[in-house]
Amino acid sequence: MNPKIDISGVTLKTERLILRPWRSSDLDDFYAYASVDGVGQMAGWNPHESKEDTRTILDMFIENKKCFALEYQGKVVGSVGIEGYNESQYPEFDDKKCRELGFVLSRELWGQGLMPEAVAEVIRFLFEEIGLDVIFCGHFLSNEQSKRVQEKCGFRHYAFDTYKTAMGTEEENEVRILTREDWENLRQPRDISV
Repeated sequence: MNPKIDISGVTLKTERLILRPWRSSDLDDFYAYASVDGVGQMAGWNPHESKEDTRTILDMFIENKKCFALEYQGKVVGSVGIEGYNESQYPEFDDKKCRELGFVLSRELWGQGLMPEAVAEVIRFLFEEIGLDVIFCGHFLSNEQSKRVQEKCGFRHYAFDTYKTAMGTEEENEVRILTREDWENLRQPRDISV
């Protein structure tokens, strides 16, 4: 089941990032990365063509209270959204509290480890503070960067499916999951002397 999520008033910090609710004043930063070709397509949406497009999405983020803005060096450079997973497609999780993560990062910052850092902190928040049992995360088969982020954060393969994008296309998609038990096991110190 998809429990209610409300991140208003929640601020998370990592070594390099602040994860916080979106603000109206984030419009210029959001448009700066969301309008770049190649960024949105990796997540199934077209680049923003105008600040009005960006404002519409920004207002939705603020209203829905389930998407973190990623602030890096005083500028918003991406997001991590806590979305509902498809309950009808995965009825085997009906007795579990689950959500799905989606994320995007400014193209100029790809490959610096920022997204695994952000996703790992949101995972911690969802398991420790919200009490989720399972987190879903998916990636288009062509999106190796997203796949690597998920692998680094402990997600394992669960299924393949087809995802209908906001661009009107269908993409082959890999669905991955991370259970609270797997996450706790990954956090345990390991005896590397064996």
